[in-house]
Amino acid sequence: MSIESAFVTPASTARILPIGELVRQVASLLERSFPLSWVSGELSNLTRAASGHWYFSMKDRDAQVRCVMFRNRNQNVDWTPREGDRVEARVLPGIYAARGDFQLQVEQMRRAGAWVLFEQFLRIKTALEAAGLFDPARKRALPAHPRAIGVVTSLQAAALRDVLTTIARRSPHVPVIVFPTPVQGQEAPGRIADAIAAAAHPGARHAIDVLLLVRGGGSIEDLWAFNDERVAHAIATAVVPVVSGVGHETDFTIADFVADVRAPTPTAAAELASPDAPALAQRLARHRLGLGRAAERALNAWTQRVDEATRRLRSPDQRLAVARSHLDSFARRLARAQDARLADRRRALVLAATRLQSAAPDALRLATRTQALRERLARAVAQRLRTSGQVVLNAGQRLVLLDPRGVLERGYAIATDAEGRVIRDAATLAVDQPVTVEVARGRFVSRVAAPGE
Repeated sequence: MSIESAFVTPASTARILPIGELVRQVASLLERSFPLSWVSGELSNLTRAASGHWYFSMKDRDAQVRCVMFRNRNQNVDWTPREGDRVEARVLPGIYAARGDFQLQVEQMRRAGAWVLFEQFLRIKTALEAAGLFDPARKRALPAHPRAIGVVTSLQAAALRDVLTTIARRSPHVPVIVFPTPVQGQEAPGRIADAIAAAAHPGARHAIDVLLLVRGGGSIEDLWAFNDERVAHAIATAVVPVVSGVGHETDFTIADFVADVRAPTPTAAAELASPDAPALAQRLARHRLGLGRAAERALNAWTQRVDEATRRLRSPDQRLAVARSHLDSFARRLARAQDARLADRRRALVLAATRLQSAAPDALRLATRTQALRERLARAVAQRLRTSGQVVLNAGQRLVLLDPRGVLERGYAIATDAEGRVIRDAATLAVDQPVTVEVARGRFVSRVAAPGE
């Protein structure tokens, strides 16, 4: 068996993945395999980047993991997280490809302790379910072609604008009747129940075929009015089908379970109540939604990489030091290249002479070429000698300027003690101490006299 064949195995024919593609595949597998989940822990290493993103770690006594909450998510947090806070977060596991680090992408965050409200939510849900308000048999189908659509929400809510815009786009011929009510606060549950009763009352002067109960997303505290039993009974006794579109896709309230149809968002509630759009428009909407999410993920990933690169930027002094090092390296390489080129020319001259001797028919041409090369070499050598001579001359002049005897010629002297040390301070001398004085031509010995002698 040859050496080459020893290294050819069936495994070597498999595709070799670049590390970036492998990380992307692992990240995609994580995102597909793990749904959004609620986790709890303590905040640490909290950083608010210039891009608006939050970077931090969540930890407990058993583990710690890096987290990122992008600007379009953390702007919905209505309180200011701090180091050491106990929080509950809805997260999606993933990988930050630039470093290959495992991280959690935080979609929602709330203070720890919201579980108490959730337990109350479960008690209400259990009681109403036992009363039959969630029974699928009492659920009614939505009309395919409603003559009018009622909307119960706040006039200031963004959800109302979303609903009106969606219905106007899908079914501009269908009138919309709004029943305004607060959707948050202590008075909200009673006002919402009254609005539902007024909208769906059999003897009302308006005639609606379907009623939308909508509100934008928020914390469990913000959506608590829709967990009230009064609202649940008002929905159950309505004479027209009720669509609940409260919060985002991940938010669930008691109203969602009692309503005839639960929509993930206010916009989706409007789409369910209005006549169906053509299949092509539905596919286009899904593609547009997917493209928007992909663009958002890509933008978030790039801004995260920009934040990472910003932290790794070097100072101007460091960059100048690197540039100086490169310049010194280039100077040394240039000097070596000049010497190598001169050596190459000399070798070329020797080779040309050898060829001249071995090629008699072209002796004249080779002689002429050799003469030209000799002249170029002579000029190069002469130029090199002139340059070297000038360098030597300049060094000699600097040496003359640095010669201490030149200073003595100008009338100065050098005084030394008995050990030959140069005397720089008169205070170190003693009376009658011998001092050797060196002048331009010769030296003599003198003694130190007392002051005043």
